[in-house]
Amino acid sequence: MPVMRMIGRFLGGLVLWLATLSGAAWAETRIGGNGLHEQDWFLQSFLDLREDLAEARAAGKRLAVVFEQRGCIYCTQMHEKHLEKAAIRDYLKANFAVLQLDLYGSRQVTDFDGKEIEERALARRLGVTSTPTVVFFHDQVASGQGWREAEAARMRGLLKPFEFLAMFRYVRQRAYATAEFPAWLKAEIAQARASGVDIEAF
Repeated sequence: MPVMRMIGRFLGGLVLWLATLSGAAWAETRIGGNGLHEQDWFLQSFLDLREDLAEARAAGKRLAVVFEQRGCIYCTQMHEKHLEKAAIRDYLKANFAVLQLDLYGSRQVTDFDGKEIEERALARRLGVTSTPTVVFFHDQVASGQGWREAEAARMRGLLKPFEFLAMFRYVRQRAYATAEFPAWLKAEIAQARASGVDIEAF
């Protein structure tokens, strides 16, 4: 094979490889105009929590609101590590409607009590001070109820991947009705290890 043809094929392959690598990196680090990571399966809504809850319930899912902020390294880790794992991503997509809000955002959100409030003000109302924080809601909220009655559970900060998924399973199974998360998680970890699951490598 002529040398020039070999060089041409090599360069063509190199360009294709670099393009693939670049595309993969972009897919893992999609950043929106507000500086937050994006997931194409996150809930796109008019930011009315009552409507979001009703739509989630109609789809047989639970509503989870995740607060993030620009430059949050743990939010980046959540997107590029946790949500890149098929076991986690597929479970969340199948069982939850995930609404992303900005801890310091100014978009108007309608709370369960019908009041319109900016994202950052809602975060203060919910007592959210760090990111990522995931607030899970009951699938039934009476008209006029506030977030205190509507909230079912909360994930403060980023858990390890196995624990992260376990928290969503805890909510999906309504285990919060009978057990606190730490005790429930301890039992889940023991069961997983007994089945040969490497918790740290999950």
